[in-house]
Formats: sequence, structure tokens, C-alpha cells
Amino acid sequence: VQLVESGGGLVQAGGSLRLSCAASGRTFSSYDMSWVRQAPGKGPEWVSTIRRGTGSTDYADSVKGRFTISRDNAKNILYLQMNGLKPEDTAVYHCTIGTAATALTLTEYWGQGTQVTVSS
Repeated sequence: VQLVESGGGLVQAGGSLRLSCAASGRTFSSYDMSWVRQAPGKGPEWVSTIRRGTGSTDYADSVKGRFTISRDNAKNILYLQMNGLKPEDTAVYHCTIGTAATALTLTEYWGQGTQVTVSS
């Protein structure tokens, strides 16, 4: 599966953005999908997962209540709705397959990423 992220940009604190991740191939629905992020000078951080089948979701404590992950299996697209953005959310966001336990190691599946910058 190949992944291409979009939707990043510059936003003021408290603002919102919706990221999208377009997946190639016909097996998108068979994967657990995640968003991860990497801030400047820091290691990658798992953000959220949506599971195949059930569609159940998990979130990092740092984004819980502010971010919502969703997927459209008919269109092969993964989304991340980000509300209440904070300067500490500034990072390059990548989509990938896997869950919290595996997403950070499956770097070969990461898309090119989309930059999110939150100004204070």
C-alpha cells in the first residue's frame, strides 16, 4: 500500500485542520491505520489508530478529546480532524499502517508527510 498525506498548513492556536491520507491499492480496508507525527528535534510520536473491521479508535493522551480519526474504505482515505490545536501539535504528520504498538516501526509505509504548524 502507498500512502499520500495532505491537508497540513499554518493555523493559529485554537484552530482546526483536517488531514487526509490517500491510499493506493485495493486492500486499504484490511489494514489497521494510524497517524504518527514528528516534531522538530524530537522522535516520532504515535497519535491515533483506527482498526479495520470494527472501526474502533485509540488516541494518545496528548490529543484525546481534540483529534478524531476516521476512514472511508470506499474511497481509500484516512482522515484526522484536529480541533483545538496547540503550538505543541506542530509537527510533520504521517499516516501509516499498524497500531500504537507497530506504527512507529513500519516506517517503510509512511507517506511523505504533511507539515502542521500552529502559531501561538
